Amino acid sequence: MSRTAFAALAAGLLIPAAAASLSACAPVTSYSGFQAIESDPKDVKIGTDTKSTVRGRLGSPSATGAFDTNTWFYMNQLKSRVAFKRPEVVARNVTAITFNKDSELVESVNSYTLKDGKVVAFNGRETPTRGRELTILEQILGNVGRGGLLPNSDDNTPGNRPGDRRN
Repeated sequence: MSRTAFAALAAGLLIPAAAASLSACAPVTSYSGFQAIESDPKDVKIGTDTKSTVRGRLGSPSATGAFDTNTWFYMNQLKSRVAFKRPEVVARNVTAITFNKDSELVESVNSYTLKDGKVVAFNGRETPTRGRELTILEQILGNVGRGGLLPNSDDNTPGNRPGDRRN
């Protein structure tokens, strides 16, 4: 095989391989949550729309308030992932619609983005429990005397009186 034919073959194999490797690093985006197809939650009119008109136009909310069911949330987010890296949230939108308790008219429409979010500090401390942790050997051999084959003395178990054999 001549050098020019070998170079052409190598280039013919190398160019698609390089293109495939570059396309593997392209970000993959995923959209999750509420999708505004016909109308946007931000278009809800204060004092005009009610719960029924909002539900008819936008559908069921993504979530409702934990303590006040008159607040509805419509949420969505866009994630981007490159190759083997962790997905990264690129955009997040939350629209909170608050209704009047009596008239069910819209009182307020608030929009929040990823910039409005706050990081909540996680506390990793544990609450200690009473008792003790068993080793592997204690776990394996712990039930040897509890079966029906060996004699068992339940005199020291809580709730039993010494010498009481009633069951």
